[in-house]
Amino acid sequence: MSGPATGLIRRGVPQGCRPHERFLLDAAGFAALPSALAAEPGLALLSLWAEPGFLHAAFLDEAEGALLLASTATEEGSYPALSPARPGAARFERAIRDLWGVTAKGGLDGRPWLDHGRWPVTAPLSAKPERSSGIPLQPEFLPIAGEGWHQIPVGPVHAGVIEPGHFRFTVQGELVVRLEVLLGYTHKGTLGLMQGKSPRAAARYAARISGDTTVTHSLAFALAAEAASGAEVPPRAVAWRAAMLEIERIANHLNDWGFICNDAAFAYPHARCGILREGLLRANMAAFGHRLMMDRIIPGGLAVEPGLDAEAPLLAALEAIEAEIPALLSIYETHASLQDRVVGTGILKPELARLFAAGGPVGRASGRAFDARRALPHAPYDKLVIALPVLAEGDVDARVRIRVAELQESIGLVRRILASLPEGDELHTPLPQRGGEGIAAVEGFRGEILTWMALDDGGLIRAVFPRDPSWLQWPLLEAAIEGNIVADFPLCNKSFNCSYSGVDL
Repeated sequence: MSGPATGLIRRGVPQGCRPHERFLLDAAGFAALPSALAAEPGLALLSLWAEPGFLHAAFLDEAEGALLLASTATEEGSYPALSPARPGAARFERAIRDLWGVTAKGGLDGRPWLDHGRWPVTAPLSAKPERSSGIPLQPEFLPIAGEGWHQIPVGPVHAGVIEPGHFRFTVQGELVVRLEVLLGYTHKGTLGLMQGKSPRAAARYAARISGDTTVTHSLAFALAAEAASGAEVPPRAVAWRAAMLEIERIANHLNDWGFICNDAAFAYPHARCGILREGLLRANMAAFGHRLMMDRIIPGGLAVEPGLDAEAPLLAALEAIEAEIPALLSIYETHASLQDRVVGTGILKPELARLFAAGGPVGRASGRAFDARRALPHAPYDKLVIALPVLAEGDVDARVRIRVAELQESIGLVRRILASLPEGDELHTPLPQRGGEGIAAVEGFRGEILTWMALDDGGLIRAVFPRDPSWLQWPLLEAAIEGNIVADFPLCNKSFNCSYSGVDL
């Protein structure tokens, strides 16, 4: 039985998006959506974006496990804000104003997000961009009232080779009272670069949205293009793409586990996880010709044939990882100084995880049992049984334990996929050059990536929006650090491991 928001959306005009329909609402219908959402808390907001003349939103019916898309026209340059009913919409609304020049009326936060006043034009993706004044904007932060607090500005330039982002801590003594994150420093104009190109030509930009998630973003982009054009991917390519997706998850979970320990000044697990990850990356190089498997997944299938006997180095690397997990987990669990740092630190309350539709280990460590491989499966996951670890503690330790459990599950999945690779040599099929619209959800190591794409009649990209899970997780990091000491921020930050580049687009 649908709730008020679901029913309202479904009364809109179907637009033909595949495999999940998009409904166009008139101005009155969309104006009623915020109050309808408030009355239907189970309908989660997953994404919010625009194109010239229209605003689009993607929702998840948690009970039914179905995507639901809603749109409305924005000829007047504004739309009713969704953030009062779904706080996770706030940063999308800020980005939409920066990129498309469309304002959310009644939004929770009207400050700039991506545009720091240094772009040559304002609203670069709008129908008529205007020349910018060129005057850099001063960052705006929320006001602070009271006594005994001070602020610590960190970044955007950090020590080490990491992405740029500004963190503004408000503290009393050593306790963090508030954290505000300001991003946009890695804005690359990705959406504009994709527009007007064929999906095959634009795939290289999807692969570079966030380098540690190159497989997942590439696969979500490819699946959206294939859904929009009606292309059928060869079964052997489908299987290899799933294996690559799980391999990327394994490599990143190892990296996160090690770095979390390192941020608690415990270097041994960091070193061992780094060695194991390096072995897997070298196996990737042998099998696919690239350590991160970048540009290997393209719309229609795979760009290159995996090397002869590609399975052997991959399986050997996985065997080495699996053999060492029990010892590493024992070390992690039995060192009191490490446990003292991670247990009870950076707690994300389950109600916040649900409110912001947090995915991946962040959500599952706080009781939200969502995984796109099970709830919104694409082939071959529709035929695979996947165990889903879920914890309720919501602290750094819980996020580590979710990753360790997923490591072991993904190793088993890769073995099962490789053991049953379909026969045949075909790994790619050309996309039909025709119009259409598609959306895809792919479970990456951070959570689900949701990519929507619209093709014009010539098969070129009219509009596209790849939503990284970090959009909904950065605000939760701000909440999780409150009440913790400043010295525990690196632990909390790494246990979330949100992408900067993934939301800067």
